[in-house]
Amino acid sequence: MALVVQKYGGTSVGTVERIKAVAQRIARVHAAGDRVVAVVSAMGHTTDELLKLASAVSGRPSLREIDQLLATGEEQSMALVAMALHDLDVPAISLSGPQAGIRTTGPYGKSRISGIHPSRALRALEDGKVVIVAGFQGLNRLDDVTTLGRGGSDTTAVALAAALKADRCEIYTDVDGVYTADPRLVPEARQLERISYAEMAELAWRGAKVMHPRAIELGKLYGVDILVASSFNDNPGTLITEVAPVENVNTISGIAYDLDVAKVTVARAPAGTETLAGLFGPLGEAEISVDVIVVESAGNGGGRTDVSFTVAEKELHSVEPIVRRAAERLGAGGVTLAGGFAKVSIVGTGMLNRPGYAARMFKALAAAGIEVQMVTTSEIQVTCVIPRENVDEAVRRLHRAFGLEQGGV
Repeated sequence: MALVVQKYGGTSVGTVERIKAVAQRIARVHAAGDRVVAVVSAMGHTTDELLKLASAVSGRPSLREIDQLLATGEEQSMALVAMALHDLDVPAISLSGPQAGIRTTGPYGKSRISGIHPSRALRALEDGKVVIVAGFQGLNRLDDVTTLGRGGSDTTAVALAAALKADRCEIYTDVDGVYTADPRLVPEARQLERISYAEMAELAWRGAKVMHPRAIELGKLYGVDILVASSFNDNPGTLITEVAPVENVNTISGIAYDLDVAKVTVARAPAGTETLAGLFGPLGEAEISVDVIVVESAGNGGGRTDVSFTVAEKELHSVEPIVRRAAERLGAGGVTLAGGFAKVSIVGTGMLNRPGYAARMFKALAAAGIEVQMVTTSEIQVTCVIPRENVDEAVRRLHRAFGLEQGGV
Protein backbone atom coordinates (compact mmCIF):
# COMPACT_ATOMS: atom_id res chain seq x y z
CA MET A 1 0.00 0.00 0.00
CA ALA A 2 1.72 3.16 -1.23
CA LEU A 3 1.48 6.57 0.40
CA VAL A 4 0.86 9.28 -2.19
CA VAL A 5 1.02 13.04 -1.65
CA GLN A 6 -0.80 14.99 -4.33
CA LYS A 7 -1.11 18.72 -4.88
CA TYR A 8 -3.87 20.47 -6.82
CA GLY A 9 -3.36 24.06 -7.95
CA GLY A 10 -5.86 26.87 -8.16
CA THR A 11 -7.05 26.05 -11.68
CA SER A 12 -7.48 22.40 -10.74
CA VAL A 13 -9.99 23.38 -8.02
CA GLY A 14 -11.21 26.56 -9.70
CA THR A 15 -14.88 25.60 -10.05
CA VAL A 16 -17.41 23.25 -8.46
CA GLU A 17 -17.05 20.93 -11.45
CA ARG A 18 -13.26 20.90 -11.13
CA ILE A 19 -13.46 20.18 -7.39
CA LYS A 20 -15.71 17.20 -8.12
CA ALA A 21 -13.28 15.99 -10.80
CA VAL A 22 -10.38 16.25 -8.34
CA ALA A 23 -12.38 14.28 -5.78
CA GLN A 24 -13.03 11.56 -8.36
CA ARG A 25 -9.30 11.38 -9.20
CA ILE A 26 -8.42 11.05 -5.51
CA ALA A 27 -11.18 8.47 -5.02
CA ARG A 28 -9.72 6.29 -7.80
CA VAL A 29 -6.30 6.27 -6.14
CA HIS A 30 -7.87 5.50 -2.77
CA ALA A 31 -9.95 2.68 -4.27
CA ALA A 32 -6.77 1.15 -5.71
CA GLY A 33 -5.52 0.70 -2.14
CA ASP A 34 -3.14 3.66 -1.82
CA ARG A 35 -3.19 6.10 1.06
CA VAL A 36 -3.63 9.69 -0.11
CA VAL A 37 -2.73 13.10 1.28
CA ALA A 38 -3.91 15.88 -1.04
CA VAL A 39 -2.67 19.46 -0.72
CA VAL A 40 -4.94 22.09 -2.26
CA SER A 41 -4.53 25.71 -3.31
CA ALA A 42 -7.20 28.40 -3.18
CA MET A 43 -9.84 28.28 -5.91
CA GLY A 44 -8.94 30.14 -9.10
CA HIS A 45 -8.21 33.80 -8.42
CA THR A 46 -9.37 33.73 -4.79
CA THR A 47 -6.03 34.98 -3.42
CA ASP A 48 -6.06 38.01 -5.72
CA GLU A 49 -9.67 38.73 -4.82
CA LEU A 50 -8.89 38.57 -1.10
CA LEU A 51 -5.99 40.98 -1.58
CA LYS A 52 -8.33 43.39 -3.38
CA LEU A 53 -10.75 43.17 -0.45
CA ALA A 54 -7.94 43.98 1.96
CA SER A 55 -6.96 47.03 -0.09
CA ALA A 56 -10.59 48.18 -0.25
CA VAL A 57 -10.95 47.97 3.53
CA SER A 58 -7.59 49.41 4.53
CA GLY A 59 -4.99 51.66 2.97
CA ARG A 60 -2.27 49.91 4.95
CA PRO A 61 -3.43 46.45 6.05
CA SER A 62 -1.01 44.76 8.43
CA LEU A 63 0.92 41.81 7.09
CA ARG A 64 -0.31 39.64 9.94
CA GLU A 65 -3.95 40.28 9.11
CA ILE A 66 -3.30 39.74 5.39
CA ASP A 67 -1.98 36.27 6.23
CA GLN A 68 -5.03 35.57 8.40
CA LEU A 69 -7.19 36.55 5.44
CA LEU A 70 -5.31 34.73 2.69
CA ALA A 71 -5.19 31.48 4.64
CA THR A 72 -8.97 31.24 4.34
CA GLY A 73 -8.69 30.69 0.56
CA GLU A 74 -6.95 27.32 0.93
CA GLU A 75 -9.17 26.39 3.87
CA GLN A 76 -12.22 26.90 1.69
CA SER A 77 -10.77 24.54 -0.93
CA MET A 78 -9.80 21.83 1.55
CA ALA A 79 -13.28 21.68 3.07
CA LEU A 80 -15.00 21.59 -0.33
CA VAL A 81 -12.78 18.77 -1.62
CA ALA A 82 -13.43 16.79 1.57
CA MET A 83 -17.18 17.29 1.12
CA ALA A 84 -16.98 16.12 -2.50
CA LEU A 85 -15.16 12.97 -1.34
CA HIS A 86 -17.82 12.31 1.29
CA ASP A 87 -20.41 12.36 -1.48
CA LEU A 88 -18.39 9.62 -3.20
CA ASP A 89 -18.47 7.58 0.03
CA VAL A 90 -14.74 8.13 0.55
CA PRO A 91 -13.79 8.81 4.19
CA ALA A 92 -11.87 12.09 4.28
CA ILE A 93 -10.81 14.82 6.68
CA SER A 94 -9.63 18.34 5.92
CA LEU A 95 -6.79 19.90 7.90
CA SER A 96 -5.47 23.44 7.86
CA GLY A 97 -1.70 23.90 7.76
CA PRO A 98 -1.50 24.31 11.56
CA GLN A 99 -3.77 21.29 12.10
CA ALA A 100 -1.47 19.26 9.85
CA GLY A 101 1.46 20.19 12.09
CA ILE A 102 3.21 22.58 9.71
CA ARG A 103 5.41 25.05 11.59
CA THR A 104 6.86 28.14 9.97
CA THR A 105 9.49 30.78 10.53
CA GLY A 106 10.24 34.13 8.92
CA PRO A 107 8.15 37.16 8.01
CA TYR A 108 4.43 37.19 7.31
CA GLY A 109 3.71 36.59 3.65
CA LYS A 110 7.17 35.09 3.04
CA SER A 111 7.55 32.50 5.75
CA ARG A 112 9.34 29.19 5.35
CA ILE A 113 8.54 25.75 6.69
CA SER A 114 10.69 25.07 9.76
CA GLY A 115 9.26 21.65 10.61
CA ILE A 116 6.32 19.30 10.22
CA HIS A 117 4.75 17.20 12.98
CA PRO A 118 2.29 15.06 11.00
CA SER A 119 0.88 12.94 13.83
CA ARG A 120 -2.72 13.93 13.16
CA ALA A 121 -2.45 13.20 9.46
CA LEU A 122 -0.83 9.83 10.22
CA ARG A 123 -3.65 8.89 12.59
CA ALA A 124 -6.22 9.77 9.95
CA LEU A 125 -4.38 7.69 7.35
CA GLU A 126 -4.27 4.74 9.75
CA ASP A 127 -8.05 5.08 10.10
CA GLY A 128 -8.38 4.70 6.33
CA LYS A 129 -9.15 8.35 5.62
CA VAL A 130 -7.99 10.56 2.79
CA VAL A 131 -6.32 13.67 4.26
CA ILE A 132 -6.89 17.03 2.55
CA VAL A 133 -4.41 19.71 3.64
CA ALA A 134 -4.58 23.45 3.01
CA GLY A 135 -1.41 24.47 1.22
CA PHE A 136 0.51 27.74 1.47
CA GLN A 137 0.27 28.08 5.28
CA GLY A 138 1.57 27.07 8.68
CA LEU A 139 1.89 28.25 12.28
CA ASN A 140 4.77 30.37 13.59
CA ARG A 141 6.28 30.53 17.09
CA LEU A 142 3.64 33.10 18.10
CA ASP A 143 0.90 30.64 17.08
CA ASP A 144 -0.04 32.97 14.23
CA VAL A 145 -0.98 31.64 10.81
CA THR A 146 1.60 32.67 8.22
CA THR A 147 1.68 32.12 4.47
CA LEU A 148 4.56 30.81 2.39
CA GLY A 149 4.36 33.23 -0.53
CA ARG A 150 3.28 32.54 -4.09
CA GLY A 151 3.63 28.89 -5.03
CA GLY A 152 3.75 27.86 -1.39
CA SER A 153 1.35 24.95 -1.91
CA ASP A 154 4.04 23.21 -3.98
CA THR A 155 6.40 23.55 -1.03
CA THR A 156 3.74 22.27 1.36
CA ALA A 157 3.23 19.15 -0.75
CA VAL A 158 6.91 18.25 -1.12
CA ALA A 159 7.62 18.98 2.56
CA LEU A 160 4.72 16.73 3.60
CA ALA A 161 5.95 14.01 1.25
CA ALA A 162 9.37 14.19 2.91
CA ALA A 163 7.94 14.23 6.46
CA LEU A 164 5.57 11.33 5.76
CA LYS A 165 8.21 9.38 3.77
CA ALA A 166 5.71 9.15 0.93
CA ASP A 167 6.26 6.83 -2.01
CA ARG A 168 5.23 9.48 -4.54
CA CYS A 169 4.68 13.22 -4.76
CA GLU A 170 2.44 14.34 -7.61
CA ILE A 171 1.89 17.98 -8.54
CA TYR A 172 -1.27 18.47 -10.59
CA THR A 173 -1.75 21.66 -12.55
CA ASP A 174 -3.26 22.89 -15.82
CA VAL A 175 -0.35 21.83 -18.05
CA ASP A 176 0.76 18.34 -19.07
CA GLY A 177 4.25 18.69 -17.62
CA VAL A 178 7.52 20.57 -18.13
CA TYR A 179 8.21 21.87 -21.64
CA THR A 180 11.35 23.08 -23.37
CA ALA A 181 9.70 26.53 -23.50
CA ASP A 182 6.36 28.11 -22.80
CA PRO A 183 4.11 26.39 -25.37
CA ARG A 184 1.99 29.53 -25.56
CA LEU A 185 4.98 31.30 -27.12
CA VAL A 186 6.54 28.31 -28.87
CA PRO A 187 3.91 25.90 -30.22
CA GLU A 188 6.62 23.39 -31.20
CA ALA A 189 7.99 23.19 -27.64
CA ARG A 190 8.44 19.59 -26.46
CA GLN A 191 7.29 18.08 -23.20
CA LEU A 192 10.16 16.52 -21.26
CA GLU A 193 9.79 13.01 -19.89
CA ARG A 194 12.34 13.69 -17.13
CA ILE A 195 14.41 16.58 -15.85
CA SER A 196 16.95 16.87 -13.05
CA TYR A 197 16.27 18.74 -9.83
CA ALA A 198 19.04 21.22 -10.64
CA GLU A 199 17.73 22.05 -14.10
CA MET A 200 14.12 22.31 -12.95
CA ALA A 201 15.04 24.53 -10.01
CA GLU A 202 17.02 26.81 -12.33
CA LEU A 203 14.15 27.00 -14.81
CA ALA A 204 11.78 27.85 -11.96
CA TRP A 205 14.05 30.52 -10.51
CA ARG A 206 14.42 31.98 -14.01
CA GLY A 207 10.68 32.36 -14.50
CA ALA A 208 9.14 29.01 -15.48
CA LYS A 209 5.81 28.88 -13.64
CA VAL A 210 5.30 25.11 -13.55
CA MET A 211 6.57 24.69 -9.97
CA HIS A 212 7.94 26.76 -7.12
CA PRO A 213 11.77 26.51 -6.91
CA ARG A 214 11.78 26.07 -3.12
CA ALA A 215 9.69 22.93 -3.54
CA ILE A 216 12.17 21.49 -6.02
CA GLU A 217 15.08 22.22 -3.68
CA LEU A 218 13.25 20.38 -0.90
CA GLY A 219 12.68 17.45 -3.23
CA LYS A 220 16.40 17.24 -3.98
CA LEU A 221 17.37 17.61 -0.31
CA TYR A 222 15.10 14.79 0.86
CA GLY A 223 15.19 12.61 -2.25
CA VAL A 224 11.53 13.10 -3.14
CA ASP A 225 10.83 12.41 -6.80
CA ILE A 226 8.17 14.81 -8.11
CA LEU A 227 5.75 14.14 -10.94
CA VAL A 228 4.28 17.21 -12.65
CA ALA A 229 1.12 16.40 -14.61
CA SER A 230 -2.26 17.81 -15.63
CA SER A 231 -5.37 17.35 -13.53
CA PHE A 232 -7.42 17.73 -16.71
CA ASN A 233 -6.28 14.47 -18.33
CA ASP A 234 -4.37 11.25 -17.63
CA ASN A 235 -1.24 12.05 -19.64
CA PRO A 236 2.00 10.79 -18.03
CA GLY A 237 3.57 14.16 -17.12
CA THR A 238 7.23 14.99 -16.35
CA LEU A 239 9.30 13.38 -13.58
CA ILE A 240 11.68 15.63 -11.64
CA THR A 241 14.37 13.38 -10.22
CA GLU A 242 18.04 13.19 -9.29
CA VAL A 243 19.41 11.92 -12.58
CA ALA A 244 18.27 13.12 -15.99
CA PRO A 245 18.21 10.58 -18.83
CA VAL A 246 21.42 10.16 -20.83
CA GLU A 247 20.13 12.05 -23.87
CA ASN A 248 19.68 15.20 -21.75
CA VAL A 249 23.24 15.29 -20.39
CA ASN A 250 25.24 18.22 -21.76
CA THR A 251 22.26 19.67 -23.62
CA ILE A 252 19.92 22.60 -23.16
CA SER A 253 16.79 21.43 -21.37
CA GLY A 254 14.72 24.56 -21.75
CA ILE A 255 14.23 28.27 -22.16
CA ALA A 256 12.74 30.31 -19.30
CA TYR A 257 11.75 33.94 -19.04
CA ASP A 258 10.77 36.39 -16.31
CA LEU A 259 8.78 39.53 -17.12
CA ASP A 260 8.93 41.08 -13.63
CA VAL A 261 12.36 42.71 -13.88
CA ALA A 262 13.66 46.18 -13.01
CA LYS A 263 17.21 47.49 -13.26
CA VAL A 264 18.84 49.61 -10.56
CA THR A 265 22.14 51.46 -11.03
CA VAL A 266 24.15 53.19 -8.32
CA ALA A 267 26.60 55.46 -10.14
CA ARG A 268 30.09 56.47 -9.07
CA ALA A 269 30.15 54.61 -5.77
CA PRO A 270 33.50 54.08 -3.98
CA ALA A 271 35.23 50.97 -5.33
CA GLY A 272 35.54 48.00 -3.01
CA THR A 273 33.63 45.30 -1.21
CA GLU A 274 32.58 47.67 1.57
CA THR A 275 30.40 49.45 -0.96
CA LEU A 276 28.78 46.17 -2.01
CA ALA A 277 28.15 45.22 1.61
CA GLY A 278 26.72 48.66 2.37
CA LEU A 279 24.40 48.44 -0.61
CA PHE A 280 23.20 44.83 -0.56
CA GLY A 281 23.17 44.37 3.22
CA PRO A 282 20.10 46.60 3.76
CA LEU A 283 18.32 44.96 0.82
CA GLY A 284 18.91 41.54 2.35
CA GLU A 285 17.62 42.71 5.72
CA ALA A 286 14.44 43.87 3.96
CA GLU A 287 13.98 40.36 2.44
CA ILE A 288 14.48 41.75 -1.09
CA SER A 289 16.09 39.36 -3.56
CA VAL A 290 18.74 40.68 -5.94
CA ASP A 291 19.67 38.71 -9.03
CA VAL A 292 21.98 39.88 -11.82
CA ILE A 293 24.80 42.10 -10.48
CA VAL A 294 27.29 43.98 -12.65
CA VAL A 295 30.16 46.07 -11.22
CA GLU A 296 32.20 48.17 -13.63
CA SER A 297 34.64 51.05 -13.40
CA ALA A 298 32.98 54.46 -13.57
CA GLY A 299 33.63 56.51 -16.68
CA ASN A 300 36.31 58.75 -15.19
CA GLY A 301 37.90 56.13 -12.94
CA GLY A 302 39.24 57.70 -9.77
CA GLY A 303 38.46 54.70 -7.59
CA ARG A 304 34.76 54.84 -8.41
CA THR A 305 32.47 52.11 -9.74
CA ASP A 306 28.98 51.82 -11.18
CA VAL A 307 26.96 49.02 -9.58
CA SER A 308 23.93 47.70 -11.48
CA PHE A 309 21.58 44.92 -10.41
CA THR A 310 18.11 43.56 -11.03
CA VAL A 311 15.14 43.19 -8.68
CA ALA A 312 11.50 42.29 -9.17
CA GLU A 313 9.74 45.32 -10.63
CA LYS A 314 6.85 44.86 -8.20
CA GLU A 315 9.34 45.55 -5.36
CA LEU A 316 10.71 48.81 -6.77
CA HIS A 317 8.63 50.88 -4.35
CA SER A 318 10.41 49.12 -1.46
CA VAL A 319 13.81 49.08 -3.14
CA GLU A 320 14.05 52.78 -4.00
CA PRO A 321 14.23 54.33 -0.49
CA ILE A 322 16.65 51.64 0.71
CA VAL A 323 19.02 52.11 -2.21
CA ARG A 324 18.88 55.91 -2.09
CA ARG A 325 19.72 55.92 1.63
CA ALA A 326 22.59 53.49 1.07
CA ALA A 327 23.91 55.52 -1.88
CA GLU A 328 23.86 58.69 0.20
CA ARG A 329 25.77 57.02 3.04
CA LEU A 330 28.34 55.72 0.57
CA GLY A 331 28.76 59.06 -1.16
CA ALA A 332 27.71 57.69 -4.54
CA GLY A 333 27.00 59.93 -7.49
CA GLY A 334 23.35 59.01 -8.05
CA VAL A 335 20.74 56.30 -8.41
CA THR A 336 18.63 55.35 -11.43
CA LEU A 337 15.75 52.86 -11.35
CA ALA A 338 13.95 51.60 -14.44
CA GLY A 339 11.30 48.98 -15.09
CA GLY A 340 10.28 47.41 -18.37
CA PHE A 341 12.94 44.71 -18.49
CA ALA A 342 12.84 40.92 -18.63
CA LYS A 343 15.22 38.02 -18.23
CA VAL A 344 15.55 35.21 -20.75
CA SER A 345 17.59 32.14 -19.81
CA ILE A 346 18.92 28.97 -21.36
CA VAL A 347 19.21 26.11 -18.85
CA GLY A 348 21.00 22.78 -19.21
CA THR A 349 23.37 20.43 -17.43
CA GLY A 350 27.03 20.51 -18.38
CA MET A 351 27.20 23.84 -20.19
CA LEU A 352 30.35 24.76 -18.27
CA ASN A 353 32.20 21.86 -19.88
CA ARG A 354 31.00 22.61 -23.41
CA PRO A 355 31.99 26.11 -24.54
CA GLY A 356 30.02 28.08 -27.07
CA TYR A 357 26.55 28.15 -25.54
CA ALA A 358 26.73 31.81 -24.50
CA ALA A 359 28.10 32.80 -27.90
CA ARG A 360 25.27 30.97 -29.66
CA MET A 361 22.74 32.70 -27.40
CA PHE A 362 24.20 36.16 -28.09
CA LYS A 363 24.32 35.46 -31.84
CA ALA A 364 20.64 34.47 -31.90
CA LEU A 365 19.62 37.58 -29.98
CA ALA A 366 21.80 39.83 -32.11
CA ALA A 367 20.27 38.42 -35.30
CA ALA A 368 16.87 39.50 -33.95
CA GLY A 369 18.17 42.98 -33.09
CA ILE A 370 17.60 42.39 -29.36
CA GLU A 371 19.80 44.45 -27.06
CA VAL A 372 21.37 42.63 -24.10
CA GLN A 373 21.67 44.88 -21.06
CA MET A 374 23.21 42.50 -18.50
CA VAL A 375 24.39 38.88 -18.36
CA THR A 376 24.84 36.30 -15.62
CA THR A 377 26.05 32.71 -15.94
CA SER A 378 26.53 29.53 -13.93
CA GLU A 379 27.45 25.95 -14.79
CA ILE A 380 23.85 25.25 -15.91
CA GLN A 381 22.44 28.57 -17.13
CA VAL A 382 23.07 31.75 -19.08
CA THR A 383 20.69 34.63 -18.42
CA CYS A 384 20.36 37.88 -20.37
CA VAL A 385 18.47 40.98 -19.29
CA ILE A 386 16.63 42.41 -22.29
CA PRO A 387 13.81 44.89 -23.00
CA ARG A 388 10.49 43.33 -21.99
CA GLU A 389 8.88 43.88 -25.39
CA ASN A 390 11.46 41.55 -26.97
CA VAL A 391 10.76 38.48 -24.81
CA ASP A 392 8.43 36.60 -27.14
CA GLU A 393 10.80 36.88 -30.08
CA ALA A 394 13.82 36.06 -27.92
CA VAL A 395 12.28 32.83 -26.61
CA ARG A 396 11.30 31.68 -30.10
CA ARG A 397 14.71 32.53 -31.58
CA LEU A 398 16.59 30.73 -28.79
CA HIS A 399 14.36 27.66 -28.99
CA ARG A 400 15.19 27.36 -32.70
CA ALA A 401 18.88 28.22 -32.24
CA PHE A 402 19.37 25.32 -29.84
CA GLY A 403 17.19 22.89 -31.79
CA LEU A 404 14.95 22.17 -28.82
CA GLU A 405 12.00 21.16 -30.99
CA GLN A 406 14.19 18.24 -32.17
CA GLY A 407 15.74 17.21 -28.87
CA GLY A 408 18.41 19.86 -28.32
CA VAL A 409 22.15 19.97 -28.92
